[in-house]
Amino acid sequence: MRKDSRLSRMLHVLLHMARRDEPLTSEQIALMLDTNAVVVRRTMAGLRQAGYVHSEKGRGGGWRIACDLKQITLLDIHRAVGGPRIFAIGNETENPDCAVERVVNAALDDALRQAESLLLERLSRIALSDLANEFDALCQSSGWDERLAQRQHGHG
Repeated sequence: MRKDSRLSRMLHVLLHMARRDEPLTSEQIALMLDTNAVVVRRTMAGLRQAGYVHSEKGRGGGWRIACDLKQITLLDIHRAVGGPRIFAIGNETENPDCAVERVVNAALDDALRQAESLLLERLSRIALSDLANEFDALCQSSGWDERLAQRQHGHG
């Protein structure tokens, strides 16, 4: 079964966007994510509707962060990108005639409800700024910012 990676991919994009002064085009984001620009625009539309990003058309245009990273949680992003159900596990039959299957369904439903509730609660406690701060600390401790700046200016 293929994993739905919209949340992690958009978090990746948003963190890059938050550290740039200029907008990112759909084409640039598509290259970053190894996808095509149409998929990027479709996914970014949900973030735009939620007010987390805005887009500018024309030369010099693209996508920019339009919110305070402290005010947005991972759960907010999950919902904005049309996040699927957290778990793809499900019952064979919703209303089975078999008593064994009814017992199995009840056990699975309860466990999945509890697990989903726990995960959604955890996502609601992590702000996008938390990830940005961790990213900044990692870059600083590894000297990555310096190397990136040198590469961007043609020195490496």
